Amino acid sequence: MNRPLLVLIAGPYRSGTAGDHAAMEANLHRLEEAAWPVFEAGHVPMIGEWVALPVLRSAGATVDDDLAADVLYPTAERLLEHCDAVLRLPGESAGADQDVAIATARGLPVFHDVSELPRRVETPRASAR
Repeated sequence: MNRPLLVLIAGPYRSGTAGDHAAMEANLHRLEEAAWPVFEAGHVPMIGEWVALPVLRSAGATVDDDLAADVLYPTAERLLEHCDAVLRLPGESAGADQDVAIATARGLPVFHDVSELPRRVETPRASAR
């Protein structure tokens, strides 16, 4: 494989937190921990919250506002229009389950462990002159 995949990392963010911001941050940290292994395999990691949270802030809202449901899920759905695969991390999450369903319907591969990702074979770069 020579082309890097854009891989949506999906897993719990708000699920099971009862609105506890520290728990949401811990969940985001777990999602982000998967970013390096995806990158190391030669691909581009993407997490929906990396896009959705700034969108919410620019609208003057937070994850506690009603607007959050109208931004978080649609952001992931829109990102999946550009993604090549999904890495579904463990944990209950309606949003991540929705991401998997969308990816499956679109024929995108869904991986459950980073070790399942194909490793990209990089071609040597021409030296700069």
